[in-house]
Amino acid sequence: METIILAVVIAVVVLGVLGGLVVGSRRKKPLPPAPPTAPDLTTPPAEPHIGDEAETPRDEPRRTIEEVDLPGTADGSSVVVEEPPVAPAIEVPEPTAGRLVRLRARLSRSQNALGKGLLTLLAREHLDDDTWEEVEDTLLTADVGVRPTQELVERLRERVKVLGTRTPADLRELLREELLQILEPGFDRTVKTDSNLDTPGIVMVVGVNGTGKTTTTGKLARVLVADGKNVVLGAADTFRAAAADQLQTWGDRVGARTVRGPEGGDPASIAFDAVKEGIEAGADVVLIDTAGRLHTKTGLMDELGKVKRVVEKHAPLDEVLLVLDATTGQNGLVQARVFAEVVEITGIVLTKLDGTAKGGIVIAVQRELGVPVKLIGLGEGADDLAPFEPEAFVDALIGE
Repeated sequence: METIILAVVIAVVVLGVLGGLVVGSRRKKPLPPAPPTAPDLTTPPAEPHIGDEAETPRDEPRRTIEEVDLPGTADGSSVVVEEPPVAPAIEVPEPTAGRLVRLRARLSRSQNALGKGLLTLLAREHLDDDTWEEVEDTLLTADVGVRPTQELVERLRERVKVLGTRTPADLRELLREELLQILEPGFDRTVKTDSNLDTPGIVMVVGVNGTGKTTTTGKLARVLVADGKNVVLGAADTFRAAAADQLQTWGDRVGARTVRGPEGGDPASIAFDAVKEGIEAGADVVLIDTAGRLHTKTGLMDELGKVKRVVEKHAPLDEVLLVLDATTGQNGLVQARVFAEVVEITGIVLTKLDGTAKGGIVIAVQRELGVPVKLIGLGEGADDLAPFEPEAFVDALIGE
């Protein structure tokens, strides 16, 4: 029995010794050496920190500022120093006297289809009812309007019957006289910019956005500057993006001061400030560009009515110009009625008259509102806004 116990003890001791040898051998196994790293030549040396000794500066000759040249460009040439931009010179607008006469050729190219059509019909040997119906259709197609067309045809029938023999020259003169008559030659077409008080003349420009209202305001400023007026512009159309920028660009070109406010601001406040600026600066005319929204008649009435009331705290309005797009025809008359109910229109500006053969809108809108067409737009040029002259207009319609 003792022999067995002794054998077990010896076995345990032997196993313990062997286990210690194994563990010890594992602990003493050396770790593999780290792989050698190449020196990083691209990494700059670390910046010195506080307390580090700075490198001893190298002795280099110092140059004066006169000896230092400007850096050169890649091709070896010297760098050019640009001068600051020069402010653009103020333009001198074209004189307004006889402007429509100079633009007559452009007007006649787009409008004389009406005159030629009427002269061709009136020159027929037999003027029966069918021919007179064609005359009516020609006038209605040109947007003359129903009532003015009926009056014109009735007078033409009477005069042709009395005339008897009809030469081309007779017909042209007859048609010219009747068109002039229906254009109301007695209207005062002067744009009123002279105040009876010791204040600038105040002109408010109204109309639907898209008719060229802001552009017309800028062009009118050129017309007035060409006539020797000192002009202040009021950018009271605060609801159309970039309307104030557009108006200021027009003003800067002729040296007119532009009063503006934040986008979406109160139009009446800006109009008030513009008139105040005009008074303080001793300006001759203040032109106020208004918003042209037609979402609801009530909103339009409130807005324009407020502008008018606020402006008249300084001085009464001398002119309210309605801008209409001649290419819209009868739709333009609908717009005209709405604005006439809102504010007292004193004059009409017809834009884009060179782009339509429907020159009869001049007759229709005057008859509709009972106020004269005072200015017409004949193109995209800066000086293509002209005072309306009935004689020159009719001559353009029927040709020479």
